[in-house]
Amino acid sequence: MTAIAFSLFAVRLVDLQAIRGDALAAKALGQRLETTPITAQRGAILDNSGQALALTVEARNVTADQTLVTDPQAVAQALGPVLGADPSVLAERLTGTRRFVYVAKGLTPETWERIAALKLPGIYSETTSRRVYPAGDLGANVVGFVGAQGEGLGGIEYALNAELAGTNGTQTSERGPGGKVIPTGQNSTTAATAGESVQLTIDRDIQFVAQRALAQKVKEAQADSGTLVVMDPRTGEILALATTPTFDPNKAGSADPEARGNAALTHVFEPGSTAKLMTLSAVVNEWKANPYSAFRVPGGLRRGGQVFHDDLAHGTEMLPLAGVMAKSSNIGTILAAERIGGRKLLKYLKKFGIGEPTGLRFPGEAAGYVPPHADWSATSFPTIAFGQGLSVNAVQTASVFSTIANNGVRVQPSLVSQTLLADGTVVPAPAPKTTRVVSASTARQVRAMLESVVTDGTAPAAAIPGYRVGGKTGTAQEYNENCHCYSGVVASFIGMAPLDDPQLVVAVSIFNPKVGRYGGVLGAPVFKRVMTYALQKRDIPPTGKKPGSLPIYAG
Repeated sequence: MTAIAFSLFAVRLVDLQAIRGDALAAKALGQRLETTPITAQRGAILDNSGQALALTVEARNVTADQTLVTDPQAVAQALGPVLGADPSVLAERLTGTRRFVYVAKGLTPETWERIAALKLPGIYSETTSRRVYPAGDLGANVVGFVGAQGEGLGGIEYALNAELAGTNGTQTSERGPGGKVIPTGQNSTTAATAGESVQLTIDRDIQFVAQRALAQKVKEAQADSGTLVVMDPRTGEILALATTPTFDPNKAGSADPEARGNAALTHVFEPGSTAKLMTLSAVVNEWKANPYSAFRVPGGLRRGGQVFHDDLAHGTEMLPLAGVMAKSSNIGTILAAERIGGRKLLKYLKKFGIGEPTGLRFPGEAAGYVPPHADWSATSFPTIAFGQGLSVNAVQTASVFSTIANNGVRVQPSLVSQTLLADGTVVPAPAPKTTRVVSASTARQVRAMLESVVTDGTAPAAAIPGYRVGGKTGTAQEYNENCHCYSGVVASFIGMAPLDDPQLVVAVSIFNPKVGRYGGVLGAPVFKRVMTYALQKRDIPPTGKKPGSLPIYAG
């Protein structure tokens, strides 16, 4: 029996040492190895001057070894005032037999220093990071926010999350009994690759003025919300993109979800009379009329079994095309549009970018809509001509006016000017796509008509002393998806300056105001305030030329 037992032992020994020795050793080593992630440094989001709108800073998590916390109540009482937490809740967290628990996360290093100075038994820290937004709500709806794990959940933080996040690394350590690292063990590190920083086209100063002016008007008008876009028409760069209401991304979790989006891109609406710019531009570009061409405008016009009217009742008037624009005549616009027909009108709407994505890659962007010609009813053509029956977002409206400001060339809007790699390499954004929509001659004629809106038409409140200004008012009914009906209005003003050398476009929309109704009353003063500041900020002097004087009534 002894010989048999010895033989079995020998066989087992050979099996363990010779046959399965390497596998068992590898298994044992695997049990001793611990791999932890190394979080990559998230790239910053900067304004156009390089100042941070979002950045990642060092932070500390407070941890505890419950077995070493001898008096949880006393430790909790000491921690409570520093953490701003209820001591009774902290005491529960500190009581037990767990060797590792989190007590608080994302504290500043300064706060941890205060805790460390208390020398509390069983209380430790680990280094981490947190995302901060130094400017608070400034540009918040553009910048966005991150979640608890540091991933982008809104705005640029979400749209460019892959670029900003970088690539995490790993730290592998061999640990002995008690969890201590074995210095001579198999330890290895795969370094993390920091994320790219993103520089936006947003000018923080113009953005600040835009947000404050918009918020004030929305409050005065008791409106539901508002949007404001400032664009350089020559480059397509968006200098300000304001929405009201907004939020503080440092406290995104407690913010109203509706306030965390960017209504200037996600909310679509019927443009109303601001769309007359596209219609009349098409008519001029097709050589079917010019600013002096006269139209007999009756008090009512029957088309498709419906009688259309202008906003203010009137008898038959003789209006030149410039007067149709200045007085925002629905009837005059329909009569002018009939000179080119529905198919050509639709072609121009598409060239202006209606119903197409802006190219900003912004999360949740709505492209708007213009129905295909085959789906037009008997009243579609006249209503689309003066801005109903199609939908746009606020950036698209700014882009339409920027096209006329830029001598008929539409430049794709942009929010990102360049990215900065971790090694300091600067990568400019790709050149924006450009599209010739109307001729330079057409654009000049239409700009002259837009000036009449300010000098003799519906928007005298948009005038800026010393500068030539042109623009268009809009007071559109807002379609309600819930009732499939029109309820409320959108009061807008979109304009440009200096008119004879346009360098800025500002688009203002106020949604469902309770006090006031018209774009010339609500939108134009906001335009004036923001445009005046932006002209000064960018050192754009007056051109020194006197305003034009197109006739408003035909002879």
